[in-house]
This record gives sequence, C-alpha cells and structure tokens, in this order.
Amino acid sequence: MTKKQIQVAAGIIRNEFGQIYLTQRLEGQDFAQSLEFPGGKIETDETPEQALKRELEEEIGIVTLSALPYDHFHFEYPTKTIEFFFYLVEEWIGEPFGREGQEGFWIHQSELEEGQFPPANANIVNRLKHEIY
Repeated sequence: MTKKQIQVAAGIIRNEFGQIYLTQRLEGQDFAQSLEFPGGKIETDETPEQALKRELEEEIGIVTLSALPYDHFHFEYPTKTIEFFFYLVEEWIGEPFGREGQEGFWIHQSELEEGQFPPANANIVNRLKHEIY
C-alpha cells in the first residue's frame, strides 16, 4: 500500500525578544494537545512560500512580510509521509492569535521542549533550542 504524501509549510515566527509563537493542536486532530508551528498543507497550485503566507493569515491572522527558508525534510509516519518546508518569519503585520479556536502563545526559543511536539518536529525544536539567538 502506498503511503499518503503530504506537503506542509510551517512558520517559525520569532519576535525581537527571541520568543517563538506556537499553537496547540485541537482535539480531534492527530497529536491533539501537542504544540506546533503554525502552517498547513500546500495546495496543488501553490509554492511552499505562498502556502505559508495563506496559512498564517488563515490560522493566526498575520500578514507575512518576510519568510526565509529554514529547513526542508521528509518525515515518515506509519500511514503517511510528510514533506516539510519550514520558514523563519521575523517580519509580519498584526498580532498572532488562534483564529480557529486553538490556543496560541509565545515561548522563549531556549525553552522549547521536543516532547511537547509531534515526532516530526523533534529535530527542528532541538536545532532551535541550541541555536544562539
């Protein structure tokens, strides 16, 4: 059986204080209650960066002014393979909030914990946590 292939664009939204904006996955989703970097699926006619900008506006109500590629990798789950495009977003308009009812909050980059995220995010979280900012 062929695994489902999904492409996802996600934003590492970092403010001038070295804090990163995260949201909590809603009940009913895979890894409900886990923390995640805002973003979502890339539509067929979109580039990863276009998808990121659309998703950030839909999910957390910000307009992205600048998104720099941060990481790109594939992650295998038992039933699907996800191709991730992570962007560092340090310039935007608006104050992020959970537009879809999800909790959202700022956490300092050095205080990120891999165990609070879905398994696919472990390496990104680890990399961010140990980066000098």
